[in-house]
Amino acid sequence: MSRVRVLVGTRKGAFILTADGTREKWEVTGPHFAGWEIYHVKGSPAQPERLYASQSSGWFGQVIQRSNDGGKTWEATGNEFKYDGTPGTHQWYDGTQHPWEFKRVWHLEPSPTDTETVYAGVEDAALFKTQDGGQTWHEIAGLRDVKGNLWQPGAGGMCLHTIVIDPANPNRIFVAISAAGVFRTDDGGLSWKASNRGLKSPWELPDSVAEVGHCVHCISMHPSRPNVLFMQKHWDVMRTDDAGEVWHEVSGNLPTDFGFPIQVHAHEPDTVYVVPIKSDSEHFPPDGKLRVYRSRTGGNDWEALTEGLPQKDCYVNVLRDAMAVDSLEPSGVYFGTTGGQVYMSAQSGDSWRPIVRDLPAVLSIEDQTLP
Repeated sequence: MSRVRVLVGTRKGAFILTADGTREKWEVTGPHFAGWEIYHVKGSPAQPERLYASQSSGWFGQVIQRSNDGGKTWEATGNEFKYDGTPGTHQWYDGTQHPWEFKRVWHLEPSPTDTETVYAGVEDAALFKTQDGGQTWHEIAGLRDVKGNLWQPGAGGMCLHTIVIDPANPNRIFVAISAAGVFRTDDGGLSWKASNRGLKSPWELPDSVAEVGHCVHCISMHPSRPNVLFMQKHWDVMRTDDAGEVWHEVSGNLPTDFGFPIQVHAHEPDTVYVVPIKSDSEHFPPDGKLRVYRSRTGGNDWEALTEGLPQKDCYVNVLRDAMAVDSLEPSGVYFGTTGGQVYMSAQSGDSWRPIVRDLPAVLSIEDQTLP
């Protein structure tokens, strides 16, 4: 029977949750790197026992950790993230120009086919790559040429937080940056283009249809349809059917179209999950009811999934990387909250239960389906 491993990054360490294919009984190990912010932990699709973790501290800086045994032991790798050439400046909150400064790694995306190759999305927003298992990192600098001087931090900083690799064409990569937008390369990073047509941000931008400057929170793709992507934006849930050439809104009947994560079902390309929260100033579920919403039609028509979730006095948030879907049948769906709960559904969202309740605030969730 297959096994499932869920990798959890929190404000105070990493935790590894494991279960067999029934997903009924869970073993919890950790905290790994106790006391450190773990922005992201992810396994290599090419070798599932190889894990990478982004460990960050305001006191001690950034550390990349690597495990070759599924998280039992770890070793620090290279941690020099140096911008290519003279990095220049980008726009600041007040509209002035501000120097580009490296702060932390938000997201690690291992190559689907090469254990040693990993992409890293960082703050201040840039894309880095290693081809030696994290020992050395170099910037894919062409990304910042796409009007990088106009990029501006969102409320959480100017971070490259999402990396999506086309499984049919590894040279096609999508990245999302807060607050700059979505960008696409078709040649492995040599050249980039903004992919924000159709996005409207009248409250954040003087020009509501500007090429860059949109606050994209997360994007997601089903591997069988790499031209179809879904987006949770600062406001609006969006969809593109042509690899980001044009986006259109699919918020439909959601109670609010503000949120952070968005995920696609492993076996149903038109089944999408979001977690609406009240607003950009009130980061909690509407009416204090924790609800995951599911669309089985690729957007517009949404249903609330509430069984097993608290439906009163619940004021947690679910962050952009804190949701995942496994590839078992039926698919398991997982999400973590800022209150330290990790919920799971073994029925594609029909009912929920907590795996753990009292972790530190959850920053990220990734899953692995293992033999």
